[in-house]
Amino acid sequence: MKKLSMLRWLPALALAAMGACHAQGVIKVGEVNSYKVTPSYLDHYRRGWQMALDEINEAGGVLGRKIEVISRDDNGNPGDAVRMAEELYSREGVRVYFGGFLSNLAVALADFAKNRQVFYLLGEPGTDRVIWSEGNRYVHRLGPSTYMSVAMLANEAAKQNKKRWALVYPNYELGQSAAATFKKLLKSQQPDVEFVAEQAPPLGKVDAGAITQALLDAKPDAIFNVLFGADLGRFVREGNSRKLFDSVQVYSMLTGRPEYLDPLGVEAPSGWIVTGYPWYSIDTPANKKFVEAYRKKFNDFPRLGSLVGYSTLHALAKGLRKAGSAEPEALVTAFKGLGVDTPMGPIVFRAQDNQSTMGAYLGRVAVKDGKGIMVDYRYIDGASVVPPDSEILKLRPTK
Repeated sequence: MKKLSMLRWLPALALAAMGACHAQGVIKVGEVNSYKVTPSYLDHYRRGWQMALDEINEAGGVLGRKIEVISRDDNGNPGDAVRMAEELYSREGVRVYFGGFLSNLAVALADFAKNRQVFYLLGEPGTDRVIWSEGNRYVHRLGPSTYMSVAMLANEAAKQNKKRWALVYPNYELGQSAAATFKKLLKSQQPDVEFVAEQAPPLGKVDAGAITQALLDAKPDAIFNVLFGADLGRFVREGNSRKLFDSVQVYSMLTGRPEYLDPLGVEAPSGWIVTGYPWYSIDTPANKKFVEAYRKKFNDFPRLGSLVGYSTLHALAKGLRKAGSAEPEALVTAFKGLGVDTPMGPIVFRAQDNQSTMGAYLGRVAVKDGKGIMVDYRYIDGASVVPPDSEILKLRPTK
C-alpha cells in the first residue's frame, strides 16, 4: 500500500522538481552579429551588453533568474545569420533574441523571428524595412531608423537652401534606403533641389580617387554621405587631398560616431554636419554615470556601439520584468509603450510600430588636439522625426 501511495505521488513530485529547476535556471537569450566583419563598431557594442549583463545578474537577474547570453558570429552573411539563429532555437531552446548591425542581415533575422514567432530586439540596424514596410509584431528596434536619422540631416540641410546635391553611399540596404529617403525628404521641403551625382560603391570596396573626381566634375553645392568605417576614411583622405570639401558642405549620417570619427585623427573633416555621440561633453547625469562606469570597467571610453549594446540588454531586461515571463507573446505585449531609461535619456517603444524614440546628437565636426570632435551639437528626440501615424498605417503590414 505504501508503494502504491508513493507511485501515485511521483508524477506530482517530478513536476514540482521541474518547476523548481526552471525557476532557478537561466533565461537564455540569443545574440547574432557580424563581429568579424565590423569590429570597429561591434567590439564596443559587445562590451556594452556585457556590462549591462553583469549589472543585471549582479542585481539578482530577472524574475529570479540570471540571464545567459549565447552569442554567435554570422560572418556578415544573411544565410549564416539565419542558420545561427535556427541553431540557437533548436539546440539551445532560445526564444528571445537581440542584436544585429548590418541592415541586410537584420532583414533576414526579422523574417526568421516572424516565421519562428520569437521575440527579437534590434539594437542598431537602421533599415526601415524591418519596422515599417516588412514589420512584424515580434520585431522591435532600439536605435533610430534610417528615416529618423536622415530626417535629422534633411531638416538641417533644407535650412541652408543648397540647390545642387551629390550623394555618396554604400550599395547595400542601409545606403540605398538612406539615399532614397534623403532625396524624398529634401525634395518635399525644397522642390527646386537638383541631384547632380550619385556614387554607390560596394560596401568595403570604395575607389576613393574615382569617387572624388566624379564629385569634383559634378560641381555640387553640398554632399550627403553615408559611408562609414574604412570606406569613410579613404573618402575623407582623398577628398581632403583634392580639396573637394573646401567649397562644399557635407552632411554625413554616421561620421559623428566615435567609432568612425576617432580613427580620422587630424584628418577629421572640419565643418561637416553629422549625427553622432559626443560622450566627452554631454553633461547629463545619465550619460556621466554611464561613462564613469564604462571607463572604470574597461579602462576605455564608450563609443556609440557601447551605448547601444548596453541600452539594448537593459531594455530587454525591463521588458522581461514587465512581461513576468520570457515567452515571446508576453514580451510582445510588454513592449507596447515600454519606457526605458538610457544614457541618452528616457525612451519609449511605440505601440504603433515597435520603434523606440531614441534620438541622436546633431552637430559639426571640428579638430581639437589632433582629433575630431563634435561641437555646436544638440539632441534630436527620435519622437520628433518619425513619420506621421497616417503614413505608418500605409507602410506597416496589418498582420
